[in-house]
Amino acid sequence: MIAPLFALPNAFLFPGALMPLHIFEPRYKQMIEDSLDGPGRIVMAAVLESHHDQLAGAPPVFEYAGLGEIRHHERLPDGRFFINLIGCCRVHIRELPSSRLYRRVEAAVLEETPATREEDCELRVKLREAILARTPKLRDLPLDMPLGHMADFLLMRLEMPQSAMQEAFARLSTTDRARRALAEHARRPLRPPQPPAC
Repeated sequence: MIAPLFALPNAFLFPGALMPLHIFEPRYKQMIEDSLDGPGRIVMAAVLESHHDQLAGAPPVFEYAGLGEIRHHERLPDGRFFINLIGCCRVHIRELPSSRLYRRVEAAVLEETPATREEDCELRVKLREAILARTPKLRDLPLDMPLGHMADFLLMRLEMPQSAMQEAFARLSTTDRARRALAEHARRPLRPPQPPAC
């Protein structure tokens, strides 16, 4: 499929995740206008770390990205937008020429390799414990939550360098990604609880 490209530093749109965005640059306002007239799908990709100072241009992006769908939008009187982008799937992207202000890519949907039943049973308990440790206000997790979503849920709660997140995001083996998320969780200290505001 062909889709518009939204490129930001350290931007990883995981399947099922909601990403709120404030759209104010002319090229991205045009992108949203065009998307609302079409299928409403956008590829969110991370600008490579060595090119974060080139955001005004067309810096290279990580080849594994997230395909998202606009679920809600608010158009402001001055032409800006507030949108909510929901992650649909991981994609591998290749940039195409564009006649618009924004960039366009060819996006190939990537399929995950599922865990075996034994791996699922082993990792599900560990992921649940790690997620609850990182998200104390979360009372429970859906019992039928896919293992891959649990791994992604944990990754999104870890403050990881972009290079480490790229490596984890690109793992299509559910088992490998879950193990990587747990390893990152183990090596990164938990934030101390914040005192209540007066």
